[in-house]
Amino acid sequence: MENCIFCKIIRGELPSSKVYEDEHVVAVLDIHPVTSGHILVVPKIHCDDLLGCDFTVASQMMNAAQKVGAAVMKATGTAGFNLGVNNGATAGQVIFHLHMHVIPRSTDDGLHLWPAKEYQDGEMKEIAQRIKDHL
Repeated sequence: MENCIFCKIIRGELPSSKVYEDEHVVAVLDIHPVTSGHILVVPKIHCDDLLGCDFTVASQMMNAAQKVGAAVMKATGTAGFNLGVNNGATAGQVIFHLHMHVIPRSTDDGLHLWPAKEYQDGEMKEIAQRIKDHL
């Protein structure tokens, strides 16, 4: 894609702080990090989102995320990381080239996961069935 930011980074047309690259993916520091060491794992093949990519692309990204996640924890002295994909604008996706966030976490980083809710009576069974019907 000619105007895609990540495609331009992959082609070397835009600068980046690359931390990992193989024949399938590139991993760069996020320019707006949630925490220090926040990495984006980006497939070299353009696809808009997770649903638009072949299974092998997601597998290649996960393989890279494992390597990068282990390295970023050692480099930042953190004990864990969050791994996330924002799929679609409603989910917070801003750049429509699939990418995975590796966000190093420490106990005092001030980040909080989303709040948990409770299902109403019968709601869990109903939504589970609706999901199964669409698989």
